[in-house]
Amino acid sequence: MNENIILAAYIVPLLLGTALMTNAGNALGISLSSRYPNLVHRRRRHLLGLNLVVLVGFAISVHTLWITNKISEGGAVCSSATVFSCDDVLGNAAYNVDPIFGVSWGIFGMLAFGMLLFFANTVSKEPDALWSGRYMKWGFYLTASGLLVIALLVSYEVRMEKICQYCTTAHAANIIAMFGFWRASKMHDDGQWNDDGSSSTS
Repeated sequence: MNENIILAAYIVPLLLGTALMTNAGNALGISLSSRYPNLVHRRRRHLLGLNLVVLVGFAISVHTLWITNKISEGGAVCSSATVFSCDDVLGNAAYNVDPIFGVSWGIFGMLAFGMLLFFANTVSKEPDALWSGRYMKWGFYLTASGLLVIALLVSYEVRMEKICQYCTTAHAANIIAMFGFWRASKMHDDGQWNDDGSSSTS
């Protein structure tokens, strides 16, 4: 299957998750509320969107690790003569591992998004738990710290003069998730956390 088609399959749910966490999700939630009644509530829409975004980030991290392993076996996945070539980026042994432990960045992405998925999914299951606001803040701190890693990886791409489409989508997922965790934390702190919009009981 064409790698760009696979990439599009990641981008579509990423955009949907983003929409659900913004004002664009209001109309979407209302239109789908007859089939999915929970989507009429802002908190439910937001948490669904956040889960979608971090799930996409996790899946892409797994995919980049698979590409890295495939290249190490002598295969080619998405090589290109243009500036967009994930093979050139992920196949570069000098840049595709962290400078301290020598571990593939794909593994770090899996661990980070796995933790974010735990935060988002756990809060979705028990949004009124006492720790829900704390988990949203931890998710924000984790994604914010990820900006430093993104900056480092982008600097590598600049040096190579190549762009990894999958890496860029994973970076976008982190940034969107950071917004999602920040907004959820703000909703929690501002007393807009309950489904009816009344003050939070957490």
